[in-house]
Amino acid sequence: MRILHTMLRVGDLDKSLAFYTEVLGMQLLRRKDYPEGKFTLAFVGYGSEAENAVIELTHNWDTTSYVLGDGYGHIALEVPDVYKACEDIRARGGKITREPGPMMHGNSILAFVEDPDGYKIELLSPKRAD
Repeated sequence: MRILHTMLRVGDLDKSLAFYTEVLGMQLLRRKDYPEGKFTLAFVGYGSEAENAVIELTHNWDTTSYVLGDGYGHIALEVPDVYKACEDIRARGGKITREPGPMMHGNSILAFVEDPDGYKIELLSPKRAD
């Protein structure tokens, strides 16, 4: 078994695709409209679905926003340099919600970014100590 994808419901697919591709540097791997169901699926990631876990962005055409709930945590991305990644993300219009620095009760360097729908994405250094 392996993880294939994580699905997120998004209110504005164009904004979400811009965030994940232009701000986080992912590739749009595939996109398909389902007119009879009134939804679109778009898959984004850092490599092919055959070799990597990806994110499925689901846009229901008649829904513009969602209540995130308290069960969702975050998606984690490893980046070579958390501080530089935050500079780059901010320069491309991304929203940093937790500035880069050491974990509160640990040694790993991390930061958090928020996508257009409010989903949190954690940025982690490859030199994690936790």
